[in-house]
Amino acid sequence: MSSRTFVKKQPQAPVSSGFEFIKGVGQVAGGTLLAATMLTSSIVAGGLVGLAISFRNLPDVRQLRSFFPSETTYIYDVKGKLLTSLHGEANREVVTRDQISPELKRAVLASEDSDFYFHHGINPKGIGRAVVTNYRSGGVSQGASTITMQLVKNLFLNRRREYTRKLAEVVLAIRLEQILSKDDILEMYLNQVYWGHNNYGVQTAARSYFSKSASQLTLAESAMMAGLIQAPEQYSPFVSMKNAKFQQKVVLGRMLDLGWIDQKEYDNALKEEIKLGKIRSFQGSALPYITNEVSRELAKKFGRDSLLKGGMRVQTTVDVNFQKMAESVVKKWHYRLLRRGLYKNQIALVAVDPRTHFVKALVGGVDAKKSEFNRGTQAQRQPGSAFKPFVYYAAFATGKYSPGTTVYDTPVSYRDGSGWYRPRNYDNSFGGAMSIRHALKLSRNIPVIKVGKAIGMNKVVETSRTLGIMSPMEPVTSLPLGAIGVTPLEMASAYATFASYGWKSPTTVIARVTDSSGNVLLDNTPKPKLVLNSWAAASTIDIMRTVISSGTGKNARIGRPAAGKTGTTSSEKDIWFVGTVPQLTTAVWVGRDDNRTLSRGATGGNDVAPIWRDFMVRALKGVPSQNFKSPSKFKRPKAK
Repeated sequence: MSSRTFVKKQPQAPVSSGFEFIKGVGQVAGGTLLAATMLTSSIVAGGLVGLAISFRNLPDVRQLRSFFPSETTYIYDVKGKLLTSLHGEANREVVTRDQISPELKRAVLASEDSDFYFHHGINPKGIGRAVVTNYRSGGVSQGASTITMQLVKNLFLNRRREYTRKLAEVVLAIRLEQILSKDDILEMYLNQVYWGHNNYGVQTAARSYFSKSASQLTLAESAMMAGLIQAPEQYSPFVSMKNAKFQQKVVLGRMLDLGWIDQKEYDNALKEEIKLGKIRSFQGSALPYITNEVSRELAKKFGRDSLLKGGMRVQTTVDVNFQKMAESVVKKWHYRLLRRGLYKNQIALVAVDPRTHFVKALVGGVDAKKSEFNRGTQAQRQPGSAFKPFVYYAAFATGKYSPGTTVYDTPVSYRDGSGWYRPRNYDNSFGGAMSIRHALKLSRNIPVIKVGKAIGMNKVVETSRTLGIMSPMEPVTSLPLGAIGVTPLEMASAYATFASYGWKSPTTVIARVTDSSGNVLLDNTPKPKLVLNSWAAASTIDIMRTVISSGTGKNARIGRPAAGKTGTTSSEKDIWFVGTVPQLTTAVWVGRDDNRTLSRGATGGNDVAPIWRDFMVRALKGVPSQNFKSPSKFKRPKAK
């Protein structure tokens, strides 16, 4: 508790003593002592029988020593800005008693149980008052619950107003006071109680009602919050400030009567202007594509129940402003492509830091409010020619090929199933003998198929798996042309591994996860492993630089060293640009959700490379230009 005492003076006993209570009951019964005595005897006898019955089959309160209530999970950006909260029925953030304003503790005690620190779980004076009131009304109209009784009711019992349940509360309350301290009980109660608008516990309530933590509540705010407990929605200032102020005055009056505040504190609290926050439960996420992906990863690792009730604190790898910039680029180019005839287009953009494999931006579509389907992580679309660098890397890794190796862009036919497969280039022409560098620069199809067949398509599949392409894949002749389904996240991660010269950590949007006490549950600090041959990876980057400098990716020039590859499927259903600088790798995909043709003549070079360029220029503003390492810096593998 605070060093400031809760009680300025010992609470005075109520006017009626035990004798006066019996006398009062007798007057209600007709004014005879006999009636009072009989009534009291009946109550005592019934209570004893009820207590005896209640002792059997009641919950074991000792389990509360290790009790952890369900708690809200919070997701933050990389700098600690809150993105969203996830919870089941109970929106709760648990805090210690030292993190709760002393004013609130005193206000709650004054309102709910002013004798809390002087009884042992039940308050005889309160029971006496309740018995009189209930006898007069002919039913159970008033309770006599102490804070301890309210706590065990909330944790163990149903809410029906019956004498048997009340007796069970009494038994459990007495038991609980024997195993937990008063301070522990009060702390647990304040974290457990319902404050309205799906706020459970004092911390979430304080943030919702007043946009501040529970430790910062003033006397005026504390009294208003304490007044909510009996009927939270009825007295909520969000519903009726008039009702809330009335309850605040009642609580402050009670505190004044008890001597816990003086007249000046009372007057100042009533005059204080209340500045309301906003209802926070079930609010949408600031970055839906990010938080939905985080939720998916956490549910997969820890289970959905832990996600919604475990009180996790999740630090993502994404900066809010950076993500919003990426989203604005996508929205801007969506409308530009519409004007160019690419109707019903959707765009996904994924940016990854090749040094850590942390996701820096993840845009799963044009508008998350209209569609939260994440095309960056869930849509498997054909990458077209953006797949070719995987084939050339596999060839370089054999030691038999280099960027200058001559390949032939000439007609060829392959037996494929029951017929013949005759690959062709996008323009239906043939270029004859050329280097691998030149073949990739112009995105020629026939040379990459020939190289794939020469090294074995199984080697291409193996390379793709190493790079993180997990989609179904068969070693068919058309594989080098991207005849598989991949996600933009997979493509960005794979190109990031080239940019790091073969070093790879698991690609993730989560940096760190702790529980509400700060214990680390998941630490994704990068632990890179060398998964590719560094010379072959550097050579792949080297030939992709030519694509941007003088090939199909010229529209992606950004005034600094960059490497990348365009991708266009034969039916113009999927168009791509995937590219990288040493500090950032980005994949951009454009297509339609119905998988129909975007527009005749749509290409990754003409329609997607400018999107990539726009994003990268903004993303790299203020970031120093760096050059890639030359393949000569690494040892070339020996040919086998």
